[in-house]
Amino acid sequence: MTIAILIADDEDLVRGGLRAILDAEDDLTVVGEAADGAEVVPLVRRLRPDIVLMDVRMPGVDGLQATRHLLTTVAEPPKILVVTTFENDEYVYEALRAGTSGFLLKRTRPVEMLRAIRLVAEGDSLLFPAAIRGLAARHGSSRAPLPLTEREAETLRLVATGLSNAEIAAKLYVSTETVKTHMGNILSKLGARDRTQAVIAAYESGFVTPH
Repeated sequence: MTIAILIADDEDLVRGGLRAILDAEDDLTVVGEAADGAEVVPLVRRLRPDIVLMDVRMPGVDGLQATRHLLTTVAEPPKILVVTTFENDEYVYEALRAGTSGFLLKRTRPVEMLRAIRLVAEGDSLLFPAAIRGLAARHGSSRAPLPLTEREAETLRLVATGLSNAEIAAKLYVSTETVKTHMGNILSKLGARDRTQAVIAAYESGFVTPH
């Protein structure tokens, strides 16, 4: 299966570099480019990419505005990976809260970027626990209790450390299908779109404490 990708970045050099890296892979193809956030939604509707690489800071309509517009107006929207220069950017935190599947730093090595794109395309989220902890710590917490069972709570704590479903299954001595069931229940109860939003909710509620 080929993964279709839309690149949204205001710098020609960045778009060209990303396209060269991605198009060199047999299972990845760049179907379009946007130089401004305002172009993203029309291109997504026309090209139907699986993933959007979204620069968080663009003139005109920035990546955060484009992300919110995309996720609220497009039926079955693509996965979004925010691309940023600084991992502690407040725009990144707001984009994660809005429902992106994770973020990539512009200095990320190509091999790591390719792995991240494939991971997200498979339906996972790209978590950087240390960065999310740092961002969440600056936003405080509401100390609101989360309506989770004991096993769901245990699962969410492990998700917050960045573990995959398979790694969580091994730690809890259960099947990956059981972990997926717990994750489905967690997302439903928290009203979260994906793992990233669930982890942010865990930090903001005080359920998981930034160290």
